Amino acid sequence: MGHSTAVIVGAGSGLSASLARKLAARGHDIVLAARSTDKLTALADETGARCVAMDGSDPAAMAALFSDLPGTLRVAIYNPSARQRGSIADLDPETVRRAIEVTAFGAFLLGQQAARLMLNNQTDQGRKGTILFTGASAGVKGFANSAPFAMGKFAQRGLAQSMARELHPKGVHVAWVNIDGGIANEDRDGRRDDGNDNMLHPDAIADGYIALIDQHRSAWSDELVLRPWVETF
Repeated sequence: MGHSTAVIVGAGSGLSASLARKLAARGHDIVLAARSTDKLTALADETGARCVAMDGSDPAAMAALFSDLPGTLRVAIYNPSARQRGSIADLDPETVRRAIEVTAFGAFLLGQQAARLMLNNQTDQGRKGTILFTGASAGVKGFANSAPFAMGKFAQRGLAQSMARELHPKGVHVAWVNIDGGIANEDRDGRRDDGNDNMLHPDAIADGYIALIDQHRSAWSDELVLRPWVETF
C-alpha cells in the first residue's frame, strides 16, 4: 500500500483519458472504471492503469472497486452522467429514475467509499485526499427539455457542497467542477475542435483538476467553473 492511487469512474477517451495521463505522470497508480472497458485498452497500456468494468450506480460494485486498490487512495473522480432529453410531459419515469441514479446516486456511492478510505490516510502537507465531481452548468440552471440532467446535476452539486463542509476540516478536499460548455473529442462526431478553441480542451480541463488537487488547504475551492473564452455568459 505504499503507492498513491487515483480512481476515475466513468472513464473514456476524453477528459478522463487526459486525467489518467496527467495523474499517471505524477506517479499515481491509475484505476479506470467504466460500463465497458473495451475502448480503454490503449489508455491502460499507456498509463499502466487497471481497468474495471462496472455500473457506477451499483452499491456493491462501487464497494468492490474501492476494496481492492493497488495503493493508498489519494484521488477519486466521478465522471458519469446521463442526459435524457424530452418534454416534461413525455419523459418515461423509469428512464428519468435511471438517469438520476447514474448522475447523482453513483456520485454519492463514490463519495462515500472514497471518504471512508481517505479519512484513514496519513496527511500529505495537510491533505488526506481529493474527491472531485464532474459537473455541468445544468447544476446551476435547468434548461428546457432537460429535466433529468438538471435534477441529477443539482443533486450532485448539493452532495459536493455537503461533503466539502463535512470533510474539509478533516483533511479531505472535495470540489464540484462546472464544465460549462462542450468538450472537444476527436473520437466523437460534432465534438472536433475547429482550431479556434471554441470547445473545452480535455487537457486544459484536466489542468484545472490538477490545480484543485494541488491547492493549499488554506485556500481550498469547493467549486470551479470552466468555460470557453467565446462564452457570452
